[in-house]
Amino acid sequence: MSNKAVKLIEETEKELAPVFRRMENVELICQRRVLEAFRSNRIAARHFAGTTGYGYDDEGRDKLDRVFAEVMQAEKAVVVPQLSSGTHTIFAALSAILRPGDVILSAVGTPYETLLEAIGITGNAKGSLKEFGIEYRQIELDANGGVDLDSLKRELAGKPRIVYFQRSRGYAWRNSLLPSEMKPAFDLVKELAPESVIMVDNCYGEFTQADEPTAFGADIIMGSLIKNPGGGIAHTGGYIAGRADLMEMVENRITVPGIGREAGCYPAGYLPYYQGIFLAPHVVCQALKTAALFAGAFEKLGLMSMPASDSERSDIVQALRFNKKEQLIEFCRIIQSVSPVDSFVVPEPWAMPGYTDEVIMAAGTFIQGASIELTADAPIREPYTAYIQGGLTYSHGRIAAETVLKSLINE
Repeated sequence: MSNKAVKLIEETEKELAPVFRRMENVELICQRRVLEAFRSNRIAARHFAGTTGYGYDDEGRDKLDRVFAEVMQAEKAVVVPQLSSGTHTIFAALSAILRPGDVILSAVGTPYETLLEAIGITGNAKGSLKEFGIEYRQIELDANGGVDLDSLKRELAGKPRIVYFQRSRGYAWRNSLLPSEMKPAFDLVKELAPESVIMVDNCYGEFTQADEPTAFGADIIMGSLIKNPGGGIAHTGGYIAGRADLMEMVENRITVPGIGREAGCYPAGYLPYYQGIFLAPHVVCQALKTAALFAGAFEKLGLMSMPASDSERSDIVQALRFNKKEQLIEFCRIIQSVSPVDSFVVPEPWAMPGYTDEVIMAAGTFIQGASIELTADAPIREPYTAYIQGGLTYSHGRIAAETVLKSLINE
């Protein structure tokens, strides 16, 4: 390893010591809440067992829901292994609440790309919300990257059924939204359109702050279990958490109206989900440290990154900008090469389903597509920006950063 790269990393770590301590303090707060949820629900080994058929009286499933509800600071929650992605989970929640003729208002501009066809913003996919007569509207973020409260106030006059917030940035050059930054918008919705449902896509954001959006007034949140709350252990699935009346609608959508959460088995057993949520605060802290390290190293080299290395973070994603397409592709290939799985694979840009541009992805992960593990991806378009996230251990993140810096310094 280049001595210059190692020295630069060591200097960055020293400067980030106060930032790392702040992240560790958040980890401790979240870990206390998780532990208390386990203790208050008297979790025992029998709750890890799988069930079959209808899944009646599935105590492991029911207890897991209660643990997630407490951890996510919500009245109720469902944890569903059959939800295949964050997009699937979000769409399930939207479909549960929206009815023909309803309006969904995005308060944060265009949602993540994989939702565009599902909502009906683009394309004509069968079964989209648009096909069911649901209208989509949006307002853009303001010049500072926050919710435009004046525009929101005007749109609330139309009494949208759902006011939708996306915590993470997606493929956008902006900071993610802190729950505290969303609170004024939540308050405005409750004041001017109290019947509207405040929904937050919480993907990538869980445990990055001491409290979740539900603690600030969100009515319902959701996320993927192969991201933060799965702790790198959960193999698949998603969670939805929120107000009890809304969660009844979600439960009926996930199974059958009139049956709801009374049924639903999972033969493989719930151990990875219990263990994953318990480990999640620590794993998220490792990912945050890794993101800050990459940001600090890029800053020392005079390269663009967002957020800044010392910023408050509301998700685990770090955006890194390159001058040339070739640099972007090489960066993703380096991340792949220092992965524990498929390190020998060479990523190539491809037309990935759900995206408008070719995308390159580095994902040498134990769980396919798990972005709580160290991964990087980027749409192949100008300005050339890579998005790195995850890291089960900070040590792995540091090794990856050293390898990337060596390549950049040599170049």
